[in-house]
Amino acid sequence: MPLSFWDWAIIIGLLLIYLFIGLWTSRKAGENTQEFFLGGRNMPWWLLGISMVATTFSSDTPNLVTDLVRQDGVAGNWAWWAFLLTGMLTVFVYARLWRRSGISTDLEFYELRYSGRAATLLRGFRAIYLGLLFNVFIIATVTLAMTKIAGALLNFDPVTTVIVVSAITLAYSALGGIRSVILTDFLQFTIAIIGAVWAAVYLLNIPEVGGLENMLNHVEVKDKLSLLPDFDNTDALITLLIVPLAVQWWSVWYPGAEPGGGGYIAQRMLAAKNPDHALKATLLFNVAHYALRPWPWILVALASIIVFPDLASLAEAFPNLPDSMIRNDLAYPAMLALLPVGLLGIVAASLISAFMSTVSTHLNWGSSYIVLDFYQRLIKPGAKQKELVLIGRMSTVVLMVLSGLLALVLESAKQAFELLLQIGAGTGLLFIMRWFWWRINAWSEITAMLVSFGVALYFELIHVSIGFEMPAAYIKLITGVSITTIACVLVTMLTQAADQKTLIRFVQLINPGGPGWKAFKTYVPNEKQGSWKLPNQLLAMFLGSVMVYAGLFSVGNFIYGKTLLGVGLFLLLMICVFGLRKIWHRL
Repeated sequence: MPLSFWDWAIIIGLLLIYLFIGLWTSRKAGENTQEFFLGGRNMPWWLLGISMVATTFSSDTPNLVTDLVRQDGVAGNWAWWAFLLTGMLTVFVYARLWRRSGISTDLEFYELRYSGRAATLLRGFRAIYLGLLFNVFIIATVTLAMTKIAGALLNFDPVTTVIVVSAITLAYSALGGIRSVILTDFLQFTIAIIGAVWAAVYLLNIPEVGGLENMLNHVEVKDKLSLLPDFDNTDALITLLIVPLAVQWWSVWYPGAEPGGGGYIAQRMLAAKNPDHALKATLLFNVAHYALRPWPWILVALASIIVFPDLASLAEAFPNLPDSMIRNDLAYPAMLALLPVGLLGIVAASLISAFMSTVSTHLNWGSSYIVLDFYQRLIKPGAKQKELVLIGRMSTVVLMVLSGLLALVLESAKQAFELLLQIGAGTGLLFIMRWFWWRINAWSEITAMLVSFGVALYFELIHVSIGFEMPAAYIKLITGVSITTIACVLVTMLTQAADQKTLIRFVQLINPGGPGWKAFKTYVPNEKQGSWKLPNQLLAMFLGSVMVYAGLFSVGNFIYGKTLLGVGLFLLLMICVFGLRKIWHRL
């Protein structure tokens, strides 16, 4: 259904509001890099938490969920549900450590924790590797999803979509910095969640689907409903549940779910008013991200199996789209194309908002690396604040242009998701341990980065070309984790630790505690000494994870009509809430 005047009015009206916010915050953002990249370190926890949720709610997220559900059923979502464990580890262990550090970007951590030329080079290289190369790939995957949505809803070709959405996002993110991003995130998330829920309710009741009960009993849908993979199917059990819960969550670096925190999650924590606000912000993010948001997407994905049972039906419905875009992730925007006038405009605006919230964050985050960790640190240490802000705005433009070009090459959300997991395979354990073991050094991190990237490159470009059959994704992941971990341990033990002066400064500032820093305990001021909090923090992580999973599956069972099980899971949720309240003061 083509968009009406009112649909376009809703979309354009919201875009003008976003632009106004960018203009309104531009003067404050232009004062210095603290304002442009961290909002003056005075942001409240609830605004930061919503901003994190909005960033992870991108235009590619419902497409990815649809792709997973159509291929592997609802249980396929364990590929990202398992990252809740990472999130809760960040909430209760690392959030306060990050905010306590007082640094401006998570890459500045390298010269706080490590020493010598290796630390400086690592910081500068990671600034380009993550801020430019990796970040461009992430933004490109989000833009890819937007091209499919715009193709299905607006009849835009990919090139037109890239040009239009890039220009609009740049207009406010380059002007207003992180303050503009966080304020627009709040509005964008509100619109996006309303649009997702409203669309799911409407699409479940279209004649082709026939309501929730009819969909749940449909022959093509019934075998997709299980929240857990089939335990009689060993391959599915290993791929969808065992590997994500046993290996993936702690071993893989993935944007928004970095073990130990990092990336734009660390940026939000560093922008918080104090360490307590950093903890509350990340807790709100994980609860909303995993427990409150997935079901509208899952229901639309299940309904799409009835309306568009295969790729051929998608190709027939959208003959204007190139063959490379006809993948399972197209089914979500294909379903949205069935919405009526008015609602279609709201949902289209919500997805555009979701796209902008993610891209604007990545643009600001990536730009902070380029400006603070590369340009100011290695190129021009004496640069004035106004100049640094200008470089930040210029690098924002470059990131968006490169991402738009790459988006025209990628094909599917799941393809991009699996590639990102493989590139980061094996680095996660290092990011966890570097806070709690003094022996980790800069060469450990360099090894993890190079080896994990090399393994990913081998599987993508070499393995099949020399005559081997491509292994399953989980085999590639475990291989990458194993090789990278072994290489890191060897290099750590064969190279020197950071110098003692650096380690003493780190432990005095952060005071991570525990046996890994026992040799430095005497350097911690008496007022900062105390019992090691990690055991209570890990208990809180466990209770928080069970709480969120119970909430997620309680909602699912109520939807499925399994009321008794839904009530039981809700009671489990409340028990976990009570347990967290009891131990909160110990944290």
